[in-house]
Amino acid sequence: MTSKEIRQQFLDFFAAKGHTVVPSAPMVVKNDPTLMFTNAGMNQFKDIFLGNTARKFNRAADSQKCLRVSGKHNDLEEVGHDTYHHPMFEMLGNWSFGDYFKKEAIDWAWELLTEVYKIDKNILYATVFEGSEEDGTPMDTEAMEAWRKHLPDDHIVLGNKHDNFWEMGDTGPCGPSSEIHVDIRSEEEKKATGLSGRELVNKSDPHVIEIWNLVFMEFQRMADGHLESLPAKNIDTGMGFERLCAVLQQKNSNYDTDVFTAMLGRIAELSGHKYGESENVDVAMRVIADHIRAISFSIADGQLPSNVKAGYVIRRILRRAVRYGYTFLGFTEPFLCRLVPQLIADMGEAYPEIKAQQKLIESVIREEEMAFLRTLDRGIKLLDDYMARNAEGRVIPGVDAFVLYDTYGFPIDLTELIAGENGYKVDLDGFQKELAKQKERARNATANEFGDWTVYAEEEEVRFTGYDVTRQEGARLLKSRKVVQKNKEMLQLVFDCTPFYGEMGGEVGDTGTATSASGEVVKILNTVKENNLTIHIADHLPADCEGGFTLEVDAARRQKIAANHSATHLLDQALREIVGTHVEQKGSFVCDKYFRFDFSHFEKLGDDTITKVEHRVNEMIRSNFPLVENREATMEEANAMGAIALFGEKYGDRVRVVKFGPSVELCGGCHTAATGKIGYFKIVSESAIAAGVRRIEAVTGEEAETMVDALQEVVRTTRAMLGGAPGLADAIRKIIDENDSYKKQINEIAKEKTLRLKEALVNASEEINGHRVVKITGERDIVMLRNAATMLQAEAENLIVAGAVVSGGKPQLLLMYSADLVAAGRNAGADIRDAAKFIQGGGGGQSGLATAGGKDLSGLDKALEAMIAKI
Repeated sequence: MTSKEIRQQFLDFFAAKGHTVVPSAPMVVKNDPTLMFTNAGMNQFKDIFLGNTARKFNRAADSQKCLRVSGKHNDLEEVGHDTYHHPMFEMLGNWSFGDYFKKEAIDWAWELLTEVYKIDKNILYATVFEGSEEDGTPMDTEAMEAWRKHLPDDHIVLGNKHDNFWEMGDTGPCGPSSEIHVDIRSEEEKKATGLSGRELVNKSDPHVIEIWNLVFMEFQRMADGHLESLPAKNIDTGMGFERLCAVLQQKNSNYDTDVFTAMLGRIAELSGHKYGESENVDVAMRVIADHIRAISFSIADGQLPSNVKAGYVIRRILRRAVRYGYTFLGFTEPFLCRLVPQLIADMGEAYPEIKAQQKLIESVIREEEMAFLRTLDRGIKLLDDYMARNAEGRVIPGVDAFVLYDTYGFPIDLTELIAGENGYKVDLDGFQKELAKQKERARNATANEFGDWTVYAEEEEVRFTGYDVTRQEGARLLKSRKVVQKNKEMLQLVFDCTPFYGEMGGEVGDTGTATSASGEVVKILNTVKENNLTIHIADHLPADCEGGFTLEVDAARRQKIAANHSATHLLDQALREIVGTHVEQKGSFVCDKYFRFDFSHFEKLGDDTITKVEHRVNEMIRSNFPLVENREATMEEANAMGAIALFGEKYGDRVRVVKFGPSVELCGGCHTAATGKIGYFKIVSESAIAAGVRRIEAVTGEEAETMVDALQEVVRTTRAMLGGAPGLADAIRKIIDENDSYKKQINEIAKEKTLRLKEALVNASEEINGHRVVKITGERDIVMLRNAATMLQAEAENLIVAGAVVSGGKPQLLLMYSADLVAAGRNAGADIRDAAKFIQGGGGGQSGLATAGGKDLSGLDKALEAMIAKI
């Protein structure tokens, strides 16, 4: 049975049981501050579990692409070293929202595994929650009785809270779970160990593994830690697709299934190595085969590699793959980008987004690989420097190893490997201390404390009225809670209806006021969207929480935000018309001052193109196209209208279509009533943010006027400085040409002075320990001195130049060894560092020529003595 057939049979089975089969949500999570990536199949149903969204169906099933690389779900460092951990994996799942519960979930799981997939009943084991004295929860007897219909008691294992009690987070829905494990050992392996499968359940045995987890959500974890029963009982199950394929295809390793074999073959073809050749080669191939999936799917979902948050995670995964290829497979040129076509052949049918984004994925990966290979080269040179500095003890300090890890992406094992090859050790204890400090800083930066919600009225789905009004009377406060984020306490308020737009889709949240029935005014500092809940960040809690509230958005600020958001749509349209239909939005940020618009394109926009784009956007503004919207369109209706959808976005059954003249897009943001209200549009900058992705920053309305005024003032001031020259460009060109001529003359003079200085240095040499030595002190031009020393380094023999001078009012050192002395083992870069300590500075350079700067002029004499002492 192929992996494609296995996936389809799962979905067909639960469809026949009355489940709605839903598509996978994007792997990159938006509008949920607690998650960067989808790490479980239930994530897309989180709003339903939390009660923030009314359910559209009682039962659902899907195959969800997931990524686990942080927090308690962090499998990254295991990948490649074992055969069953994957940061990016598919999770097959079925859900019940207040419908069926434990009995049906267990019966159907058993039916699918044993009757459809034909797994031998004798190799299956189930775990049941044993209860928790701490929480006051008893053993899950309901699950135990359900399993006893299918399994003997010696195949049912009691599990503790750690293994068999699932929680969404520190607070929220939770409940006992029941895991299904399978023993895929051969009969020979079972006899050899003498251990039953029961004894190896949850013992990290690679051949007795969990394949399905059935979670029974029946409790709510409160902020003080106690549990309360949920009014509606839910089912949340997740089965690892890759592990299931290994079981059904009778493989001892996930990598031996058809999920990975074609990719491993392609890696072997490119590298010239064979899978099975050696442990190091096998680990490297598994790492690469796994990581190319996580990298490609993240890019397809709109997350580009970067140095912050989710982007940093993707960059780290990519660099880990490159490092393994570089170290163990001999790749010195980009290779991951060449694996993308194979990934699309393997998974493009189930996930068409990667096929549609192939060119972008390849381009981004190639650029990242090239950058990291350059970084690897610099890191290796820095490690050489560390080894030279610590030649006596032959131990790389932990702080230096951490710099390589944190700044250059060097995993500690790579530092150990290179150091060991050169006879050095690494201070691992010191490295771990630095790593612990970094983790503590990260924890402190992201520490959040959430209080329990105080409920004032019966909860209902929040109505957003902000498309039509900026003032809403009679709003009821549903609930509030205190939150501490980054050591700042704030209040979160939720109303039954609100005109406040919660930050989402790149658009910032509204600000304004909430006035209670008694007239007390509460400032709304920001509005955010969390798990489909509109949350108002308030400066304080009103005394009267029961009466009606008047909610009023800062309308002037909202209008500027709306104008900028509408301008992004016009910009998108203009780019597609002028640059090409390949242009796709890759992100945006919209506030009241300006906006950013990221889009796919593979080269810089020329000045003429930028001007054309500006003119086209302003033409659409002058046309004063009215806002035409359909807030309840089906996807079929939206597609028929030609609406543009964004990759990486999760759309519901009903979508909002926003139309301004020729521009038609799916969008949930705030917009101006007509394009004429935007006023005027001006591009501030255009730049690259990643391979194949460009960014335009622009302003509209008053901000655009201010920008044009500033530009005109520059022109007026410049013209005045040039004596009112009518031909401003010609006058500036004349000055530039004259300046170039003067520079050439100055360079010629400097070259002559450098030649004279070189000759003077040679004539001033004295003999010390059989070498010709030149000592230089006093006020000197360090640049000219370095140029003269560079000439001498290549020309002279048995010559040393040691300078301890004052240049620009600061102490400067220079040390030069002629080429023959370098060949004999001299190293100016290493020798100058000890001398630099006397001027409270540092420096370095090449073996033949090095310089150093510092702060303490009084130490120049001792620094010179230190350099001479090396002779």
